[in-house]
Formats: sequence, C-alpha cells, structure tokens
Amino acid sequence: MTALTRKLRLIMELRREGVTDHTVLAAIERTPRDAFLPLTFKARAYENTALPIGHGQTISQPFVVAMMTQALQLNDRMKVLEIGTGSGYQAAVLSLLATEVYAVERIRGLLDRARANLRPLRLPNVRLKLADGSLGLPEAAPFDSIVVAAAAVGLPPALKEQLASGGRLIIPVGGAEQRLLLIERQGNTFRETWCEAVRFVPLIAGTD
Repeated sequence: MTALTRKLRLIMELRREGVTDHTVLAAIERTPRDAFLPLTFKARAYENTALPIGHGQTISQPFVVAMMTQALQLNDRMKVLEIGTGSGYQAAVLSLLATEVYAVERIRGLLDRARANLRPLRLPNVRLKLADGSLGLPEAAPFDSIVVAAAAVGLPPALKEQLASGGRLIIPVGGAEQRLLLIERQGNTFRETWCEAVRFVPLIAGTD
C-alpha cells in the first residue's frame, strides 16, 4: 500500500469518526506526517495512533489533532498559540488554517527537531520558541486560539488571560483520566465545554 493510499484511508477514517470540517481534513491531508517522525516509525505515519518522537514524548493521534483543531474554528485571519509543539506536526497543520502560529516547546532537543522538520516545508507563518508553556507567550498575546498538547491538572491562568475576546482555547485536563476542555471567551466571561476523553503527557513547568 502506498503512502498516498494510507493517507486517504486515514482521511476517510477521520470523517467516519466525526471530523466534519473540510478545511481541517484538507490540512491533515496536505501535511506529511511522516516528516515529523523518527525513521523507525515513518512507515506507520498514517496510522490513527500516537507514536513516539523521543524525549518521552509522542506525536498525537491524527484524530485528536483533527478534533482539537476543528474545535478552534480557525480562519486565515487568526493568530494561534500552540503549547507543546513536539516534533512540529500540529504546528504545520495549524499553519495551513491560520495567519500566524506561535509554537512553544519546553524541551530544547524537540524544539531543534521541530525546526529541522518544518524547514523543508517553508512555512513562513510558524514561529517556534523554547519556553515554559504553562506561562503562555505573553509577548505575542492576545491569541485568537490556543491549543495545548499536554494535560494540565487545571487551566493555567496565564493561558486564560492571553486568550482574546471571541477566542477559543482547547486543553486536556486531568491526571489518569483526561478530557478535552474547550474554553470560549466573550469579554470577561468564559464558557466551558467538556469534550472527548484523551490521553496526553503532563504539562510540566520550566524548560529542559
């Protein structure tokens, strides 16, 4: 089976599982997931599963990436913050849907890998930074959307503050049991909606 066939089968699976936003599906289809995986796992790039990327981290399951991205309701006028960029895959997906993507990673080795992975794709609207994701990125705030690819015990106050009015934030919350929490801000009012059960590595303060 060719990589293209495997990718098309993945897109069909995502549709069956509830990903209905055609722009998100198109971005997933256009993004070469194999480019963000170690050589050992490249052949499994279009399986609908999380895979190791080193440093005790994983590249998220395509379904989870798609559902989190769909929940943000992005358009090409939005500025997005991604916390926990890992090897750069979701940042690449987001870059096809938003005007600016700021991606924060706390592990220097992974950030260097994300830069190397993204460079051949020539995505001028992606900016990467080594930083403590729990603090957000205040120098670039506010953000129209924030996506967090690590699980927090509770929503970090800095991320809530850096969300623009009218913006959306999605984050895994919990310990052994986690669910996605969608936050929608209107002025000083924050509406919470609980979504799918997920499993992410924990959101850790500081940098390595």
